Amino acid sequence: MDYVENIKAELAEYIDQEKAEFLPRFFNAIPGGYGEGDRFLGIRVPDQRKVARKYYRKISLEGARTLLQSEFHEHRLTALIILVHKFEKARSEEEKKAIVDLYLDNLDYVNNWDLVDTSADKILGAYLVDKDRSLLYQLARTDHLWKQRIAIMATVYFIRNNDFTDTLEIARILLNHEHDLIHKAVGWMLREVGKRDFETEFEFLQKYYKQMPRTMLRYAIEKFDEDLRQQFLQGLI
Repeated sequence: MDYVENIKAELAEYIDQEKAEFLPRFFNAIPGGYGEGDRFLGIRVPDQRKVARKYYRKISLEGARTLLQSEFHEHRLTALIILVHKFEKARSEEEKKAIVDLYLDNLDYVNNWDLVDTSADKILGAYLVDKDRSLLYQLARTDHLWKQRIAIMATVYFIRNNDFTDTLEIARILLNHEHDLIHKAVGWMLREVGKRDFETEFEFLQKYYKQMPRTMLRYAIEKFDEDLRQQFLQGLI
């Protein structure tokens, strides 16, 4: 039993029609938007997490794959939460690799910022922490928005281990990206680096802040003292 239909049925109990009408605008699932074509049921994330916790031990990886390939956003997010739980509880490298392989084979379904941010560091970053990380650079150099966001967001796991090299290198690759969602993600990761090592972030910004998009810079310096923030914003560093 793969439990996919059980999960869908339990999620359906939490459908909120008003929320379903709001979410396409929130996730830009409108013609020409970055989430164009996505469909929403209107289910709160805490309720998705509740269902995921109930079923992650029971559902097979193939069942999780089926759920991840759903047309509905909430099904995909629930599947990713399940995969995160499975990865965190995996007892062997073989189990972890199977989850990562499933994740990488289905990146086309990890297709909005919340889906990326829920899973990239906890699955891909956690797996690559002691392995070759060239895959992240390959993703960063694609012309695919979500793969690029996965590349930078996966480095959250490294940052939390005080390892900043890949974050900074991928930030350089994405420095002149055209999309606001990448500006925000890169700025956010630079800010996370700065929380742990101010000098490392400061040195990076000294070199690149005049090149980076304004949103990226604002996110990166959000926690700086106001005087220093203004110096960066005014180009006085």
